[in-house]
Amino acid sequence: MPYTDRFLPLDGLIAHLDTLMPTITDPFLRSQYIGFLSVSVVSVLELCIKEICIAFAEKKHKSFGAYCANNLERMNGRISLKDLKEMHVKKFGEKYQKRFEATLNASENSSLSSVGVSVKSSYGNLVVWRNSFAHEAILPANASYAEMRKGYDAGKRVLECLKNSLVR
Repeated sequence: MPYTDRFLPLDGLIAHLDTLMPTITDPFLRSQYIGFLSVSVVSVLELCIKEICIAFAEKKHKSFGAYCANNLERMNGRISLKDLKEMHVKKFGEKYQKRFEATLNASENSSLSSVGVSVKSSYGNLVVWRNSFAHEAILPANASYAEMRKGYDAGKRVLECLKNSLVR
């Protein structure tokens, strides 16, 4: 199954929330929806990262694929851009680290020039909000549904960069 199929249930949930969120006036309830959505989004992104990395490693060598699968079982939400670069992509070598960085920078520049949104910042916010909600049951004041949506879209772009970087 392509990793993008993992987005389908979440896309359905977001379509539902797009109609629901404008009707919710209670700030606490809104923050709870946003927090639960952040946890769901990061969980899906984590699954996709695992799939992309394991599939690439298996193409290199079956044993390397098994090693990556075992190693990634302990990912535990460590999917920040720093984690992707320094923990996950690094295992494949400097060539792939540089390729990921270049691909990510190109996506960042494209997004900034076309829609004025930083992929890196939106993705980073999403991960921070998930961690804050999952570990402290609170969201920062700047966490909004619209920003959460931007973070989800940014996450999709980051995964596309990862997928496009991990090719032989």
